[in-house]
Amino acid sequence: MLDLQTIKKLNDKQAGFFRFKKFENDNYLLTNDIGHYIFLPETDFKKYIHGRLDKKSKLYQKLKQKLFIKDEDYLKNFIWQYRQRNSFLKYGPSLHIVVVTLRCNHRCIYCHASAATCKDKKYDMDLKTAKLVVDTIFKSNNNAICIEFQGGEPLLNWPVVEFIINYAQEKNKLEKKNLIFRLVSNFTLLDQKKMNFLMTNEVNFCTSLDGDESTHNYNRIFTDGNSYKETVKWIKKINQAYKDKYKGKKKNYYRVGALITVTRKTLANYKQVIDTYIKLGFRNIYLRYLNPFGFALQAKEKIWYNPKEYIDFYKKAFDYILEKNYQGRHFYESMAATYLRKILNQEEPNNLDFRSPCGAVIGQLAYNYNGDVYTCDEGRMIARMGGDEMFKLGNIKKNSLEELINNDLCKSVCFASCVDGLPGFSENVYKPYLGICPVYNYSVHGNIFPAMKNNFRWQIDEAIVEYLFTKLQNRKNQDIFQEWVKKSKPPIPK
Repeated sequence: MLDLQTIKKLNDKQAGFFRFKKFENDNYLLTNDIGHYIFLPETDFKKYIHGRLDKKSKLYQKLKQKLFIKDEDYLKNFIWQYRQRNSFLKYGPSLHIVVVTLRCNHRCIYCHASAATCKDKKYDMDLKTAKLVVDTIFKSNNNAICIEFQGGEPLLNWPVVEFIINYAQEKNKLEKKNLIFRLVSNFTLLDQKKMNFLMTNEVNFCTSLDGDESTHNYNRIFTDGNSYKETVKWIKKINQAYKDKYKGKKKNYYRVGALITVTRKTLANYKQVIDTYIKLGFRNIYLRYLNPFGFALQAKEKIWYNPKEYIDFYKKAFDYILEKNYQGRHFYESMAATYLRKILNQEEPNNLDFRSPCGAVIGQLAYNYNGDVYTCDEGRMIARMGGDEMFKLGNIKKNSLEELINNDLCKSVCFASCVDGLPGFSENVYKPYLGICPVYNYSVHGNIFPAMKNNFRWQIDEAIVEYLFTKLQNRKNQDIFQEWVKKSKPPIPK
């Protein structure tokens, strides 16, 4: 083990900035702010920090290429790559979450949105508000625009969904933005006519699928029928319609997307959950952990777990997925793929929850049924829970997009979600890959800044990244992970 005196002898004229951590196999992991990484055995690590590496060696050249070695171009290359990695900062919000209704025909045990009952039509967006929402969205300076219909169950307010799609398409004839739509639905109110309209307008379908029938129905309560069977029925029907329509073209883009929320019920059933996704033809699964919003807080005894329980579950599920890949089945875990794109490609994927600063305001906006605008969907959830408008930016009936974005709340959220300089991150070897959710921190700790030691989310995220680096030391895994990175990049629709 290196002692402090050895570290103090660092040759900072040759060694570029880095963070490091020793692994159990005596390899040292080094990372830098660009996101490059390298593993070094202790002997090479000592030579590196003391400036004694042979400059003609492959290791020296590799370290130089990854900007761990200073040369005459070090600062120029570092700045350029840092700028590229953070290029998202120059664009306005691209994801626009539109809550067309808070009503829902499910009573999911973990509902983060605190959905209202089907009878509460006062929670529906009207056409006048919908028009203002679209007008506001198109004022974003981002050329890529995604309008995502959320709820509640958005199909309960179908006329507004239909209007927004038609109106946005009409506006885009002039604006010519890269416009896409996404419907997040439980599918139980879908019919052939609605499906045909959505497919004609190339709306992406996304649903919640919590795994096998037992797990799904436990989490997602549907009093009017079997939630699992209804969801699976439409997954198969939509995917078949895509296949018939495109006949192999665009096959990597047009297919139903699904999201799982992991509850205590999921922990022991991870194999059944993954097998269900594979059987239904999905190419990935996102093992999303619970968030402290909405009904999830009221059902702690039934569905929650501690960080160690989730991490143990994740590792077992991850290893099971890896085993499937060893057997020739191309299937990946989406959270891992997000981190691997950062680690292997030094890129910042458009996953707004794992970014620094996060995607709140500068990457996304959430429009409530009444025109209220929030930093993100999670910020809206906080307001729905108890009327706390901490993350409300304003209302489209009163405020312009410039007023919604250029305010102190936006600046505070960006500052609180930027990992640079925050305690617990500055010296953390995984700092280049981690992100922060200020809304999560506010919900749990009453403060938008993270309380690292007791932070449920931070413990899980760090453990997942560390597990990936453990796996990356195996050459066979590296090849599989490169394939995951390739497949996890969504193609741009034409």
